[in-house]
Amino acid sequence: MKTFIEELPAQPVVYMRRTGPYGEENRALMQAMKAWLHDRGLWCAGGVLYAVARDDPAVVPPKKCRYDVCYVTRRELADVAVRRGTLPAGRYLVCEIAHTAAAVGQFWGQVGTAAAAVGERLDGSRPILERYPIALVEEGRCQFCLPVFARGPGDRG
Repeated sequence: MKTFIEELPAQPVVYMRRTGPYGEENRALMQAMKAWLHDRGLWCAGGVLYAVARDDPAVVPPKKCRYDVCYVTRRELADVAVRRGTLPAGRYLVCEIAHTAAAVGQFWGQVGTAAAAVGERLDGSRPILERYPIALVEEGRCQFCLPVFARGPGDRG
């Protein structure tokens, strides 16, 4: 797994949301967003999709868990199928993995230890972002952006 630190700016997005238990319907929402992008000619090598699990099912009842699929854009896209929003800025540990169900499942199983393994602490005030740069997806890869705390002047690393 390739890892690096990245300072992400706040990113304007359009997004589709579903509410309910996380699972196969999340994949269907991603497919719906991809179809929406293709239909509007927005699918391009420079584009970036994000998936965001907004709630922890250990804390929030699964039927109330929110899952967003986002596309980064500043364009005004008036369409009832999407909403506008902004992804949070901040410091992230980016973990690049194979874009397969097995690799993604394995990553989610170790997400709690990924930051600690490189001396970082997760910032629970921001969500984990699954990042899908279209060019990277076409190479069979994806990224997870784990929110980590900013380093202070006295911190090592």
